[in-house]
Amino acid sequence: MRPWIRNLRAIDARRVSQRYFSSSRPRLELQSIWDLDNKIDPIYRECTNRSLEIIRFPESQPPNNVLLIKKEGMPSVTGAMIEFAKYLKTAYPATNIILEPQVATELHSSLPFPIYATPYTTLPPYPNRNPYHLKTSLTVTFGGDGTILHAASLFSTSPIVPPLLSFSLGTLGFLGPWKFSDYKAAITAVFTNKARIMRRSRIKMDAFSGSEQLLGDLWPPDSHPNGGRGEGSGVWAMNEVNIHRGQNPHMAIVEVFVDGRFLTEAVADGIILSTPTGSTAYSLSSFGSIVHPRVPAILLTPICPRSLSFRPLVLPSEVEVSLKLSDKARGEEVEVSIDGKRWGGVGKGVEVKITGEMGNFCGGGEGGVPCIWREGSEHEDEWVGGLNGLLKFNYPFGEEVHL
Repeated sequence: MRPWIRNLRAIDARRVSQRYFSSSRPRLELQSIWDLDNKIDPIYRECTNRSLEIIRFPESQPPNNVLLIKKEGMPSVTGAMIEFAKYLKTAYPATNIILEPQVATELHSSLPFPIYATPYTTLPPYPNRNPYHLKTSLTVTFGGDGTILHAASLFSTSPIVPPLLSFSLGTLGFLGPWKFSDYKAAITAVFTNKARIMRRSRIKMDAFSGSEQLLGDLWPPDSHPNGGRGEGSGVWAMNEVNIHRGQNPHMAIVEVFVDGRFLTEAVADGIILSTPTGSTAYSLSSFGSIVHPRVPAILLTPICPRSLSFRPLVLPSEVEVSLKLSDKARGEEVEVSIDGKRWGGVGKGVEVKITGEMGNFCGGGEGGVPCIWREGSEHEDEWVGGLNGLLKFNYPFGEEVHL
């Protein structure tokens, strides 16, 4: 053997030996979410209590890819998510952990197993190109209601949302039934097919300029077919679609149609189209009705209307509500926000259509956001307890709330 080959092999051997016996843990690299197998979908079966469904994964195929989403800017929440991820990988080693890109970059070196993330900074608007839609079997959130809405927004262009397990670690936590101290029981219930879910219906927003469907500003121009606003499939909202005057100093004048029939010409700061889940959010702040999340409905709530007789409406979920900026409006555009995120502006001649999710969800397996209910709760309907304990419904001044 030539001397220089022997020397090279000796050097390589020393390098390998040094790496192997190094006291520092090797840095684990991020991996692409596209390297994962496609998601394993659960089956939903009707409970005796028709308000809930039983969620079941195939016996030999528990959730393979779990997406973890946390509230930003809170070290305690970050620590809770790391603790949860380590337990999940220890108890179920075949499970893959998915994190959002920024979180994965920050935390992957703190975890002793591979982390998967999407290479996109902005998700494509089409379900067959969105990696979360194709790869996620289960979503787990650590935070408050805003974190849950953010998780739902990742699936806002898909008619099917993976089951959502939420731990209340935020400010309010009205939508998150689980305490983090119960995370082992929660994950065990899911992986042993003992969990139950309640579906929270969504509403769908489509905008049309003539026959052209608009995508808005949520996605970059290169995701549009023609480099601009092109054909889309609408956006689903878990809370509400809000049409408002934005920075325009003048009140918006919006024509409202229900199933093609003219209802009213609203002169107001804006109009909220809300789901029953969203009835305790922005709509409630605008004096809208509180509606149980199992009621199939669309709420129409004006924002600071000029007329005192313009009262909030509760409409059946199968209707189509259409909104158009009136030619009488002094502004040339109104803004559209979906679950607190700006979708874009719509001008005169553009029609915004809102539709609900129809039918009874029990046993259907599709539609809505399937939220995993807290196991062993004394009352199956924790919505009532949330009204009393968190929103202080009809709370007498100076008295304690009795849950």
